[in-house]
Amino acid sequence: MTQNSFTHHCRQEADTTALAQKLALSLNHLFLSNHSAHLNISLEGDLGAGKTTFARHLIQSMGYEGRVKSPTYTLCEPYSIHIKSSDPHQSGSITAHHFDLYRMRDPLEWQEAGFAEHFDEPGFCLVEWPEKAEDTLPAFDIEIHLIAGDDENERRITLKAISSQGQSVLDKAHSQ
Repeated sequence: MTQNSFTHHCRQEADTTALAQKLALSLNHLFLSNHSAHLNISLEGDLGAGKTTFARHLIQSMGYEGRVKSPTYTLCEPYSIHIKSSDPHQSGSITAHHFDLYRMRDPLEWQEAGFAEHFDEPGFCLVEWPEKAEDTLPAFDIEIHLIAGDDENERRITLKAISSQGQSVLDKAHSQ
């Protein structure tokens, strides 16, 4: 029987990194099998819960080798990722768009900035603070909830599938 959510207790940053790597492997599998696939992923949690850290680990685990910075002031940072495969005919490129809507004053600000088109491009959108956009964002495929623990690096991270495509990605990530 398929579960639509999984909770992981990460006692240190290495555990958070390992979880992001599992999700990255599953996303890579999706994009290798469907080069035009797109996913929307929300990152939810209080200030300091580790949303940007998780996003950084996920994007780098997918093969991005540059610096992954917080989009707090820019609203969006795009990252071109080359998905590698042992079969050169399966390799492809996608873009990860990392959004941080914390500083938005108006729910439609992300659309007015011209970011709506990114939610249809091959790749995925990671959105921190999606509640700031109220109900103006496209539907999410996966929700990731982060709760900080007592220790600085301790987190409880719940991954929840919202769509069938999100469910497929989480099933693969959970089975690894």
